[in-house]
Amino acid sequence: MTLNQHFLVTGGSGFIGSELVKQLIAAGHRVSLFSRQPAAITAKFGGKVTAFSNWDELGSDQVFDAVINLAGSPVVGPRWSAARKQVLISSRVGTTEGLMSWMNRAARKPAVLVNGSAIGYYGCRDNEELDETAPPQNEFMSELCQKWEAAALKAEDLNVRVVRLRLGLVFCSHDAKGGALPKLITPYYFGLGGRMGDGRQVMSWVHRDDVIAVILRAVFDDSMNGVYNLTAPEAPTQAQFAKAVGQTLHRPTFITTPAFIIHFLAGEMGRLFTKGQRVAPKRLLAEGYCFKYPTLNSALNAYLGIN
Repeated sequence: MTLNQHFLVTGGSGFIGSELVKQLIAAGHRVSLFSRQPAAITAKFGGKVTAFSNWDELGSDQVFDAVINLAGSPVVGPRWSAARKQVLISSRVGTTEGLMSWMNRAARKPAVLVNGSAIGYYGCRDNEELDETAPPQNEFMSELCQKWEAAALKAEDLNVRVVRLRLGLVFCSHDAKGGALPKLITPYYFGLGGRMGDGRQVMSWVHRDDVIAVILRAVFDDSMNGVYNLTAPEAPTQAQFAKAVGQTLHRPTFITTPAFIIHFLAGEMGRLFTKGQRVAPKRLLAEGYCFKYPTLNSALNAYLGIN
């Protein structure tokens, strides 16, 4: 693929999507966004994008060179009631099915679909290292990701190259707050940081800069296909994370929040905080990708503005 492409992006108002769209515009590409608030998102990007809210608005003659599907309501939020689970499913699977409805009738198919997913695909596991061949589990987050990816995989029947990226916790830098890191670090400023549960759960994370770099690599590198774990090479335990943050901020980390309290407050969603996954970016490393932020300390320094 060459420059000056036309991109279709879902989830363009989110923490990852908004920065991705800015970079695409700056590089001279055209961007169209699927959004439930098209006027607001058009204004957000200064009128430099087009936006629509209904897949029926796209005609069969509409042409996109690449599609990046990042849509999805935040997983961490209200308790996972039956209604909330349906919102999470609809925002991902429903949006992807709408995308497939247009793609099926499009006279010219896009060359590639880069589909966001999450390491939740693997379910909550012990300390075993999980590469892209690890199987899913019988739990909600895993089932959510399985359905999401299955919907996207239908594009392969249309001879569209599909790249599925399974993201860990997404961290940010000092001048671009968002993602998981501010919420995780804020208690430490007040001396309230420490272990969650036994602290042995592994935190697989990735910096937003690396997420966007890999998305763009997946678009323009025709050799990329299938599933890629998008996590930093270094995955600390939650206790190691707490110690590193405490040392960096010069704050105590004595407080331990028992797992039963987290589960009482958050319900089923609490497993995201007390159970871990050691997810390895095996394919990306094998294909020569060099992470901008490979270690926890490099990410913490970027967030805190430490050179």
